[in-house]
Amino acid sequence: MKAAPTCPRCFGPLRPPSVWSSAWRCGPHGDVLPLQPPRQPSVAAVEMITAAARVPVWLPWPLPAGWLVTGFSQAGDERSGVRAAVVALSGPSLTHGPADLLIIAEEPGVGLGAAFAGLEGTDPGTGFDDGPPHAKIDVRGHPAALWCAKTAAPDRAVYAGEALGNWLWVIVWPAEAGYMITLSELSLRDLRDRDQALDLPFGAFCPRLGVPEA
Repeated sequence: MKAAPTCPRCFGPLRPPSVWSSAWRCGPHGDVLPLQPPRQPSVAAVEMITAAARVPVWLPWPLPAGWLVTGFSQAGDERSGVRAAVVALSGPSLTHGPADLLIIAEEPGVGLGAAFAGLEGTDPGTGFDDGPPHAKIDVRGHPAALWCAKTAAPDRAVYAGEALGNWLWVIVWPAEAGYMITLSELSLRDLRDRDQALDLPFGAFCPRLGVPEA
């Protein structure tokens, strides 16, 4: 039996659409885009999420040495399309053992990036981008600024910015492995782009995404 969609802001249960409303509804957060069960890393998962995505499906390419693609997640349904896309990666950090990395693109107001970051709202918060950026990441050949977002979750490092009119979140566990964002020359590609011959290396499913689709 397929797992039910959950709230992208709190990962809690949703009330499904009915004859009175076409929206998915969370008790605390009202009408939301449904967060679908995450997908195991595979070519089929890439094809499914990119076919429906209205936001970029970002992937660092080439991957950092030793890193693997370890899962996907998305918010939206057949009616809305994918309005938030998550790519999970896992690999070695230089000094702190294994690490996990989520790269999230989402439309403003969805709240999935903030939920994974451990924030209460739907965005990084007022004033998060005051001052110079803490990191820059290459997005389709152009630099995109990222700022550290303050979070109550000390186990992760959170960076947020904007790319192509959507929020861009980069979240790393453990927090000490966040240096890879500032020191690594990550270059993001959109998996929706055609004419890409990428032989993606897949690894074991990343549990940071939750319980995968059966």
